[in-house]
Order: sequence, then structure tokens, then C-alpha cells
Amino acid sequence: MSLYEPPVQIQTLTYRTPNAFIQYPQVRGLASQQAEHKINHNIVMALQEMERQQQSVQSGSNPEMTVHFEIKTNERGILSLMLSNYTYSTPMAHGYTVAKGLTFSTATGQLYRLGDLFKPGSNYEAVLAAEVKHQIKERDLPVLDNSVTVQSDQDFYLADKALVLFYPLYAITPYYVGLPMFPISVYSLQPIIAEDGPLAVLTAGVV
Repeated sequence: MSLYEPPVQIQTLTYRTPNAFIQYPQVRGLASQQAEHKINHNIVMALQEMERQQQSVQSGSNPEMTVHFEIKTNERGILSLMLSNYTYSTPMAHGYTVAKGLTFSTATGQLYRLGDLFKPGSNYEAVLAAEVKHQIKERDLPVLDNSVTVQSDQDFYLADKALVLFYPLYAITPYYVGLPMFPISVYSLQPIIAEDGPLAVLTAGVV
């Protein structure tokens, strides 16, 4: 990854049916076709997995599905985005939203897991969990269970020099709270971030 890598080209693809409106991103024009294929393949696989999750939750009839995305970071060889799938089926009490964060190296196509962002043995899960609990208390968020944890496969995205952790509906908070999100400044994590990881690239050269 380089500080001088330009943003990658993002094409929005749209798919419509009577009961679905789907918009999702695909990258174009990467120097490495292999990296481009890996990124686009992982995006499609994530969308398919989100639809399978919805089928297990929205078990009524005539499901109506809306899928969209947000680009969170597109610079310095890092692409971070968030996919969202909202589905409602009759006669469920309300719709359900599934979200997925994906962060890639645009040079190699690598899909980063949360653990890839930190030094081995850094105990990052406990550090991040402590910050999440602090924010829950500070923001007075209602929680369903006080045993809030952070796992190596935790959903996240990168945006505005922050690592944003988020949880599924009902995972730690009631439905009406929505998807609980916890932005953590990457500067506060500098002692434990991987030296060759995306967080180091985002903070390099910034005073």
C-alpha cells in the first residue's frame, strides 16, 4: 500500500425486480486484474450471504428487499465499504437490516479481518471491547447483555481516520436503537496497530 495510491474507480450496478431493488459496487481499472476479481467476487459473495441471513429472519411471504452500499474509504490503496440489506416480508412486525463491512487492499485484493489490523499478541479484542463499553456508558445506550465483546471476525469499516465497529440488530441493543456503531480514532490505537496494515497507512504522514 502506498500513500500516493489514487482512489479506485467504483461502478454502481443496479438490479431490479418487482420485489427487489439492489445497488452494489464493483471496482474497475485496477492494475492487477487478479486483485480486481478478488474484490468484486468477495462483494458478491457477501451480498449472497446477507440474502441467506434475511431468508432465515424474514420468513413470511412476499419479501421486499432493498440493498445499497456506502464507500467509507477509497484512498492510499485501501477500499472500505459497507453493504446494507433491508428486507420486509408479510406479516412480520417490522423489517430487518443486515449490514456487512468490507475492507480491501486494492493492490492485492486482500480482504482484511479485524485481527489483520493489529500486532500479533496485542490483545486488541480487550482494548476495543473496553472502548465499546466506555462509549455505551457515555452515550447511555440501552444494552440487552452487559457481556459485550469484540471478536476477531467483528464487523467493521474504516472512515475519517477511525475504525468503526458495529453489531447486528439485537446483538447487544434493542431493535429500536438500530445498528449500534462505535467509532474509535486510529490514533488512540497506534501502539497496537500492525505496522504493515491499513491503519498504519491511514495515519502515516499525517500530523
